[in-house]
Amino acid sequence: MTTTTLAVLVPLLPFLGAAAGLLLGRTAPGFVRPLAVLPVLASFALAVVVALRQGGDQAVDAATELTPTGSVPIELALHIDGFAALVAVLVGFVAACVQIYSTGYLRDDPRYPSYAALVSLFTSAMLLVVYSGDLIVLLVGWEVMGICSYFLVGHYWETPEARAASLKAFLVTKLGDVPFLIGLFALATDAGSFRITRVLGAVAHGGLDHPTLIALLLLAGVAGKSAQFPLHTWLPDAMAGPTPVSALIHAATMVAAGVYFTARLLPVFEASRAAMLVLAVMAAVTMTGSALAALAQDDIKRVLAYSTIGQLGYMTGALAVGDRGAAVFHLLAHGAFKALLFLAAGVIIHAAGTNSLAAMSRMSHLRDRVPDAFWTMTVALLALAAIPPFSGFFSKESVLGAAEHVATGHTEHAPGAAGWTVLVSGLLTALLTAAYATRLWLLAFHGRGAEAPDHGRQPLTMTVVLWVLAVPSLAIGAFAYRTLPDWFDGRDLTPTLTTSVLGTGVALVGGLVTYAAWRHTTALASRVPLGAVAAHPEGDAGQVEAEAIASHKPAYGDVAHAPDPADPGRLLLGPLHRHAAVGFHLDAVYTALFVRPVQAGATLVRFLDREVVETYVRGAGALPRLLGSAVRRAQTGNLQTYVSALLAGTVVLVVAAVLVATGA
Repeated sequence: MTTTTLAVLVPLLPFLGAAAGLLLGRTAPGFVRPLAVLPVLASFALAVVVALRQGGDQAVDAATELTPTGSVPIELALHIDGFAALVAVLVGFVAACVQIYSTGYLRDDPRYPSYAALVSLFTSAMLLVVYSGDLIVLLVGWEVMGICSYFLVGHYWETPEARAASLKAFLVTKLGDVPFLIGLFALATDAGSFRITRVLGAVAHGGLDHPTLIALLLLAGVAGKSAQFPLHTWLPDAMAGPTPVSALIHAATMVAAGVYFTARLLPVFEASRAAMLVLAVMAAVTMTGSALAALAQDDIKRVLAYSTIGQLGYMTGALAVGDRGAAVFHLLAHGAFKALLFLAAGVIIHAAGTNSLAAMSRMSHLRDRVPDAFWTMTVALLALAAIPPFSGFFSKESVLGAAEHVATGHTEHAPGAAGWTVLVSGLLTALLTAAYATRLWLLAFHGRGAEAPDHGRQPLTMTVVLWVLAVPSLAIGAFAYRTLPDWFDGRDLTPTLTTSVLGTGVALVGGLVTYAAWRHTTALASRVPLGAVAAHPEGDAGQVEAEAIASHKPAYGDVAHAPDPADPGRLLLGPLHRHAAVGFHLDAVYTALFVRPVQAGATLVRFLDREVVETYVRGAGALPRLLGSAVRRAQTGNLQTYVSALLAGTVVLVVAAVLVATGA
């Protein structure tokens, strides 16, 4: 087969698997798991073959006109360069791991067939975004991912939390998609085509008439899809969905789409220095704010959600300084260790058996009970904290090195102010990242919460996936920074001495300070007795999580809702903790600025519709009814009455005629 044919099959196979899974889910349940796993595995294998054939050389381009438009044509086009080839491998790899993991995690879930089909459709949509060479076809995959996230986040739709989270994710991302769509049309109008290669060619020749406006419109969609400030608030709430879905969204789909789109069209953004500064500020605020919020969260999945927001901030920061190679390098490394973190969190949720998803303040003695999750999550947290030689160190240092390069004036791809903004915020975030990673590790595996009942070992499909993901989390960084420049723009990704020393130094400081704070708070908390845990009903990990979301009762009595004295986050953040725990009240601000005015407007419209418009409608109906009633009353059936009325009418007409004649 040609490379083009193989590339077409990469997104097509998961789509066919999704369609078959939906059709056969009820009639042939025995085929559900093979249809969930095998098409995605085959797609991953084909993506690897396509990447090997492409090899970082000349991009693979193919196109056929989808429909004549009369002006700007829409084409079914492929554009596979080194970036697209490697990102597709990441998507296929993580999706295959998630599908295999889910066969054990949701083995008793009655809605598993629809869940598995939606995961496959989600994967297909992301692969379409990655390989697409036409902006309109890319937009199709972009929007299909949005609807898939709505259904998957709301998988436990019986619970108000899941319903609210799915609706919030859909609405917030659509808020960014509206200007994004306008920006795509404006870009195609200026460039004369939706083809990505022609758009980039037009940019290279100065063919954009409104570069700043277009870039800012597109950034709104990127901020929504990739959960960047100020449209990031949906991602922490999306943790109400099943944990494997969180792994897929955070590691390889949805949030990665915005970063990938910006990397693919980076010259469009570089055409406007104002847009690059906006991107740098957005990245800086996102990085530092999300890291502070992560340090204050108690639920393990919300910590990881804010962590994703911050790591995406690193990627957009690399793009803000004009280095898409560093951005995609961190995207690849982050995809491996973030998927591992979430899937290990799924094991912890089952083992902890808490009634609040996975409240770290309620965990105890989990290291010995879930050794696979302990060791693999330790690897992933070290990668997240960018400790050498783990993968996160090399990819994060490539971002900091690119920022330093711009800040010191060694390139003109981005303003120097953008370089300093990304560099300073990146170093501060490295400190905070190591702090919340250390806090998570200490509270989850060395906490002093009440003991939960032992639910036994996890299914083999879950533990094997953890160890498979641990390999790239440990080794991909040292291997990739030497080979990736040949696949990307040829820029050096080798860590620089200055940023390596600074980044690693602040990370070590953050970890050590957090450990010291934990020792101090643990010594104080040793005098505080904990309540006894209520026995949790037996069930698989998916059932535990579903019941956890549905529960509104404390698992450990009053102690469970009291501030945990052994939490180092409270000591480190001080008075800032209560603000960081609620995301710095951004949801409250949005409620005041947008939700309440819209609700007030809706109330006014409902009042006008009911009291004004319906009054006219009711009046228009009442008049004929009154006339009909009067006519009906006149129909008595008495002949004398009819004759009398006829004579009276005749007299009236005669009198009227005489009066008219006299007047004439």
